[in-house]
Amino acid sequence: MTSRDRQDDRRAVFERDDHACRHCEGAGDAADPAALRTVPVGGVPLEGTVHESALVTVCADCFATLRTPSDSAEPEISASRRDLFTLVRETTRVQGGVISDVASFASLATSVPTTLADADDEASFDGETTADYRRARRDVLLAIDLVDARLERLAAVDETAFDADVRSSLEAFSVSAADLQSTLRTVVDRAETVPAGLERCHGCFDALESGRCSTCGLEARSTADWRRDDGGLAFERLFSAVNDELQRASATTETLTDRATALATQLSES
Repeated sequence: MTSRDRQDDRRAVFERDDHACRHCEGAGDAADPAALRTVPVGGVPLEGTVHESALVTVCADCFATLRTPSDSAEPEISASRRDLFTLVRETTRVQGGVISDVASFASLATSVPTTLADADDEASFDGETTADYRRARRDVLLAIDLVDARLERLAAVDETAFDADVRSSLEAFSVSAADLQSTLRTVVDRAETVPAGLERCHGCFDALESGRCSTCGLEARSTADWRRDDGGLAFERLFSAVNDELQRASATTETLTDRATALATQLSES
């Protein structure tokens, strides 16, 4: 692919996303070519180009957030109590939004079989549903990645600058946040299994004709664990599993909120 081809692809993604960051909705500056970036989300092929369904527009600030300490080879991050307080607060805020995003994506994905069955025009269904699915999937994976980046920053904070109580509270908060992230990724993974059960790509939602998507290059998502004895996909069992994980996420959120509050109180004390 030539440099011009890459620029054309970036412009197409920017236009699709209305020249705004899909996370914070910050608008780009046409005079500043670095004001907006495209980043891949979810699984992408190891070789070749990245399909637009896996590319999302972010602003310079969100792009910088996605750059983790390991990217810049920073073994530790020095932080004051105020800096740590801000990082914990932002992590909690963003992760709270991710829960809603994941629930919305799961709702959209689990409604697809019924929507397809009720559709009078499959071509019309394909266009609208494909666009909705791709957009919701990109947005939720981007949001999850941004929380992961913040958690990596928390893990890289130089804890020796804080007393034992703060270190203990920070560890408890980080464990709960990581547990919630794992649960949310499981929900997304199971939601992505729905289109796979309809012989569609879990990434771009296009029809699958083999073990690898001819549109975006992703390998087909395995559905073996969700098959009935007759070979059909057990959608009801899959949907129940999605709901169970969402309930688990809700319970973890309560614990996380308590631990975030305790840590914030300690950090705000003089």
